Amino acid sequence: MTKKKVSGTQKRLIPAYIFLIIMAFLSVFPFYWMISAATNETLAVARGKLTFGTYTIENYKNLLAQTDLWGAMKNSFVYATAQTIMAILVCSLAGFGFELYHDKAKDRLFGILLLAMMIPGVATMIPLFKMISKAGLLNTVWGFMLPAVSTPFLIMMFRQNSRNFPTEIMEAARIDGQSEPGIFFRMYFPIMRSTYAAAAVITFMNAWNSYMWPRIVMTRNQAQTMPMLIANLSNGYKVDYGMLMMGVLFCSVPTMVIFFVLQKQFAEGVAGAVK
Repeated sequence: MTKKKVSGTQKRLIPAYIFLIIMAFLSVFPFYWMISAATNETLAVARGKLTFGTYTIENYKNLLAQTDLWGAMKNSFVYATAQTIMAILVCSLAGFGFELYHDKAKDRLFGILLLAMMIPGVATMIPLFKMISKAGLLNTVWGFMLPAVSTPFLIMMFRQNSRNFPTEIMEAARIDGQSEPGIFFRMYFPIMRSTYAAAAVITFMNAWNSYMWPRIVMTRNQAQTMPMLIANLSNGYKVDYGMLMMGVLFCSVPTMVIFFVLQKQFAEGVAGAVK
């Protein structure tokens, strides 16, 4: 038998493969540690045990006994879903209008809008809280999602991707008597579905993982979200790390599922692809 010789190109790729393997390991290891820690008792987690244990059921029962797990999951899902739907609708309408009906005045307005990205969110927390409080929207889904319904990043994303939208379709639709809302919902929406998928993933993950704003406007325990529940578990004189990691696992699963289901459309939408 003759041994196959390794070509010079293959040899040059070996360092790249080694680097990618190391990066993949560093990316996957935190998820593995989270899952293994959720199956161990707190002492084993504190000692750095990396193998799976036998305390999965105990950690789950303790989590249910000490927290309103399913109530927090329901709140997070409702809040994140509502914010995602409203945000992609409002931001896509804005991006659609800025690009396909643009003029110099709209371009100046869009430039001012982009400047808002430079303002840190913490600087607007107090004014937003006063507005939400006076409107009587504390502990409500509206109070949670209104500050994030329109974001400069999503508007910019939809506007940039709208440049690939074929304007000939709009002109033909107008000739056929189609209204502007009809053009948006019947033509723009289906063609830009990859952009909508990318925006939905980004918005849902940001809403699900949001902690600071819900902590401010959700003052009742019945309205707490999953990040708030996890923070409450870690605040105390004695922390049950096994139970804590079980909560973190429950908090992480929905966003991972959403991303893996829509990862292809997410990549296409971020790259600006339109089919």
